[in-house]
Amino acid sequence: MGTGHSVDSPVRVAHLGINSVISIVDDLLLEQIREYYCKNTSREYHNIGRTADDGRARRITAYLDLVHDIVQEKFEAIRQMDIFSNTEKDRYFNLLPVGSPLRDAYDYLKSMAPGIERNSLIHNLNERMKPGSIDVNIMAKVDRLSLDRNDVPLSKEFSDASAALRGYANSVVSSAVVLSAGFNPRLYGYLSEFRDFYRDTTGNIKKKIVLKVTDFRSAMIQSRFLAKSGIEISEFRIESGLNCGGHAFASDGHLLPVLLREFRDKREELVDAIRPMITRFYEKMSWDYPEAAMQDMPSITVQGGIGNHGEVRRLLDDYGMDSTGWGSPFLLVPEATCIDDPTVELLKNAGEKDLYLSNVSPLGIPFNNIRNSGSEVWTKIQSDTDKPGSKCPKGFLVSNTEFTENPICTASTEYQILKISSLRQSGLDTDELDRQIDGVTSKSCLCSHLGIGALMKLGIRKESYGRQAICPGPNIAWFDRTYTLDEMVDHIYGRRESLVPAHRPHMFAKELEMYVDYLEERLRQMQPGDQADYKKLMVIRNNLESGMDECMIIAEGPAYDGENLKSLKESIIRQRGRLLKMFPEMEPAV
Repeated sequence: MGTGHSVDSPVRVAHLGINSVISIVDDLLLEQIREYYCKNTSREYHNIGRTADDGRARRITAYLDLVHDIVQEKFEAIRQMDIFSNTEKDRYFNLLPVGSPLRDAYDYLKSMAPGIERNSLIHNLNERMKPGSIDVNIMAKVDRLSLDRNDVPLSKEFSDASAALRGYANSVVSSAVVLSAGFNPRLYGYLSEFRDFYRDTTGNIKKKIVLKVTDFRSAMIQSRFLAKSGIEISEFRIESGLNCGGHAFASDGHLLPVLLREFRDKREELVDAIRPMITRFYEKMSWDYPEAAMQDMPSITVQGGIGNHGEVRRLLDDYGMDSTGWGSPFLLVPEATCIDDPTVELLKNAGEKDLYLSNVSPLGIPFNNIRNSGSEVWTKIQSDTDKPGSKCPKGFLVSNTEFTENPICTASTEYQILKISSLRQSGLDTDELDRQIDGVTSKSCLCSHLGIGALMKLGIRKESYGRQAICPGPNIAWFDRTYTLDEMVDHIYGRRESLVPAHRPHMFAKELEMYVDYLEERLRQMQPGDQADYKKLMVIRNNLESGMDECMIIAEGPAYDGENLKSLKESIIRQRGRLLKMFPEMEPAV
């Protein structure tokens, strides 16, 4: 969802019981939003300056504490409302899925006659209400080591990821931190410094760990590493490697159906391998590990490209997922996300060809993007000047030391001028030189640009400033207007006519297509005679073939209501043909 698009989502929807995730990569953006909401809610604001001691952690803590307080105020106001009076309190319950305990209790109360028993049950229902979780996200590998005013590296706890974790740990919120974008031993080791990541005497964990993963092996490796320090994973969040928003961490061609089946079949292994390590740690620390906690199982959830209730049913019923995650469609729900008006119009009108896997990220990782965003337009204009790139106002993505002792960002003017000069002296032919220069100047200042849309929406920045970036998944092509929160929630739960057309390709079909596109591009970029790289591509190709076999079983079976299984079968046939053209030596003998 980027740094800005869900920056205030808890303020917007948590009082209605809806969970959301705030990226805490950009603490400077959080400080600007904190100032806005302090003024908006008549609170005193004290700036935590950019050079303040431990400023990054303190800014994050201050913002999360403010969000918590605002959410609690809005939630308590709802809880005090009369029930069955068509208020936000009734909306709270009506947004819940049918079959959930609170929704069932609410529906039962509606059928009761007024009286003492009903009043008692209403009181009980009030006590069971709770706001949505104020979760946070840390990209584990975005972990710049900060320098002091004399350019001397600070100690490791002041690295960007560690400081963000400390900011979250010191906040009052009881929620979860979503760790994404890879395995960071330094960050994972730092978790053990904070007691809130462990169970208390009642068995509760105040601050839970959600691990975003793309395969079972990485889930096992990371959870075992954390278990050595007694840290438990509360949720494994499986995400499609490509059919998602933001950075795309492609697997070796492992399609979702294969991954989900492995997690389903090996769910108990995750617990059996980890729990003894957890309990041994508690014993070593002379802490009690509550007996009731021995029965707890981590949730396994999935996200990435889900588009209708039929696909939700497939994921929950066939693969045993505990829940599903939806991101990009909520970019068109103004009640839930903070998007500037021009970008909302861009999203509404975007077709499949407007959404693409780009190379604009300074991290060098494929990035889901949309054509003609404010960021893309500004970056292109800059590329035609003698000072391409950005001034690098925030520096969260600095990593390159090709020309400098201290890392700089590949989207920065400094790097791009140095790199272009180097390329011009390399003796490349004109076409290849132009191609490589285009690759250099296409990098976008994502640190800053991903937050600008939120600043515009809140009136902190003028729309004329431009430069706003957004990173929707390709699924947004099938959502073509703005929606109310109720419309989108009802769509997810299958309680209304679908918001997407029946001919929308199945989520598994889209993922397959994207992986074949990805493989084709990798093959195109491969240097002639590079056998090592070719072997890697063959692994992807073989995994895709196995995944298509599994997808075909689904495609030829019964469909859930709304599932477009016809598109899945057609996609398998089409993508197999493409693979055969890419790897003609694999054609079976007649």
